[in-house]
Amino acid sequence: MANHIVFFTLVALTLCHLAFAFEPSPLQDFCVADSTSSARVNGLACKNPMNVQADDFFFSGLNIMGNTSNPVGSEVTPVTVAQLPGLNTLGISMVRIDYASWGLNPPHTHPRATEILTVLEGSLQVGFVTSNPENRLISKVLQKGDVFVFPVGLVHFQRNVGRK
Repeated sequence: MANHIVFFTLVALTLCHLAFAFEPSPLQDFCVADSTSSARVNGLACKNPMNVQADDFFFSGLNIMGNTSNPVGSEVTPVTVAQLPGLNTLGISMVRIDYASWGLNPPHTHPRATEILTVLEGSLQVGFVTSNPENRLISKVLQKGDVFVFPVGLVHFQRNVGRK
């Protein structure tokens, strides 16, 4: 009888396992990067919150078209913690990509990030390759106002298929 109780207890414990996984809440409201500090903890060290200004959360320049006269015909303008110190430890960044006619953002990957893309003007062919055994290409031509998501870690690309 005791063997049956132990057996059923082990079966019940095996079937009733729960995983508790979550992203912890931040310990502070923000951690503006202090580029003058030599300390590095999960990014750059935090600036003293009493010295934080509105400009630490501000970037100007995404309205400026990038120079696309290069071999791939595209220019990426990043907005990362290097340009916008208020992004430090937030796990988010942004870019503007300009394309010449038939310009390409070559195949690349972001091992720890999902990418979302919005077309503001023109037509853009986008795609990614699945990681399952078939390595299937998922591709679509986007128009102005369309949005496309590239799942985390997958090889993806963008190519201008229009004249703008």
